Amino acid sequence: MKTDWFLIMNPTSGNGKSKKIWREISDELKKQHISFSFAFTDYSKHEEELVETAIKNGFTKIISVGGDGTLHHVVNGIMKQKLVETNTIQLAVIPIGTGNDWVKTYNINAKIENSIAIISKEKTILQDIGKLETENNMITYFTNVAGIGYDGYVVNKLKNLKRFGGIAYLLSGLYGLLLYKPVDFTIKINEKKIQEKCLMVVFGICKFSGGGMQFTKDIDTSDGLLDVTIAKNLTLLDMIFNLPKLYNGKILYHKKVETYKTNSLKIIPISKSEKPFIQADGELINTGAVSVSIIETAIQFVIP
Repeated sequence: MKTDWFLIMNPTSGNGKSKKIWREISDELKKQHISFSFAFTDYSKHEEELVETAIKNGFTKIISVGGDGTLHHVVNGIMKQKLVETNTIQLAVIPIGTGNDWVKTYNINAKIENSIAIISKEKTILQDIGKLETENNMITYFTNVAGIGYDGYVVNKLKNLKRFGGIAYLLSGLYGLLLYKPVDFTIKINEKKIQEKCLMVVFGICKFSGGGMQFTKDIDTSDGLLDVTIAKNLTLLDMIFNLPKLYNGKILYHKKVETYKTNSLKIIPISKSEKPFIQADGELINTGAVSVSIIETAIQFVIP
């Protein structure tokens, strides 16, 4: 096994910011005596192939350079490969992206020298990883927060707004509130069956999503449980009047919001004609029904 790191960089992260500061990243890694090899992604989901190749070549320590999307695809590469146990992999992040929500849970500083200093210390936590199974038996893993409904709709619109940077999440969210219509779902959770018209159902492991919003409650990233939030038929006015609560977590105490903890759930649109969007870590995954489960203490993440 190699003792140095394998760095995977998405050169389009942060509207191309990562490519522009590659020299700074490289110099800082050398300054802090971190030995590394590296590769740039060339196309969507290329991270998955690069991860498998790196592991095949003996690397067990990987650095994701980019945003939440880059991390999402790196994690999927780790979870899908069959060469080593996933919990033997150390994964670190240098956050150069639009949202950078996963790092907020662990207070990983976005400054390059600070995030690399964290890597140099190699302090790790074994974090849970979520697993989605959508229509046609498509399997996707997630690191942070996933959901179905309004938030998936917002992610679908976000791809055309990312050039606006961090404010893109807010713009996309407001746009969605004007056009998105809540969906009637059957939700199976903790042997309980709920039928409800929902703005969205969010399920996660970590605390922040959507550019700093908080839709998960009392999180513990290694407890083997998903934190589930069912946002019922919240209206445009509900969201506008409670906008600050989306960012400070108080929206979770709204009378139209319910929270649960579970290790699995299933969400099915009652009408077969409804195909709500499903997102994971800010990436559009699929549409329709989804089954969700959790893989306990799956990967070693490097944290402060």
